[in-house]
Amino acid sequence: MRARAALEEHGIRTQVVDTLEEAKALILERVQPGQRIGIGGSQTIEQLGVVPELESRGCQILWHWRGRSPEEVLALRRAQLTADVFLASSNAVTEDGRLVNVDGVGNRVGAMVFGPPKVILVCGQNKVVPDLAAALDRVHNVAAPQNGRRLKTGTPCAVAGRCTDCDSPGRMCSVTVIIERRPQKTDLEVILVRKELGY
Repeated sequence: MRARAALEEHGIRTQVVDTLEEAKALILERVQPGQRIGIGGSQTIEQLGVVPELESRGCQILWHWRGRSPEEVLALRRAQLTADVFLASSNAVTEDGRLVNVDGVGNRVGAMVFGPPKVILVCGQNKVVPDLAAALDRVHNVAAPQNGRRLKTGTPCAVAGRCTDCDSPGRMCSVTVIIERRPQKTDLEVILVRKELGY
């Protein structure tokens, strides 16, 4: 996979696996019992089914999807920035070795680049694209509309199925982060899975 070689050249350790079980096993190798694990909003991590196994090892899970009130959701988002390990996915991975991510709040992209000392991004083959233009197109016209429908945001992209560069209060594309090289103080690893995962 071309993306793997390019990411490695950019200082980002990258593994390529064929199955969800292999991806899960790699995560479990990297995480120590009892660690605090932040999880960004990620269908991919949910699909892996790794969270119950982390909990069985005594890990504290900081996942805002589990928040029971707006205040708790916000507190969990902030706590993710100080986790021992942060798990998430990337919206797109370019074949020339860039990780492209767009957020509405910014907690996910913030934790990817600084805060947790260890970051693991799990990405399905559906997220690998040729270049930056294709990555941004994928984010705005594939990932955001699907996520908008899932969250019932009512944003124009969720309704139309494509980006309209809206000014909606629920806009999901407020912050764009392009990781071109490994952030200097973060142990960033990517696991590429030869399956379609997430949006």
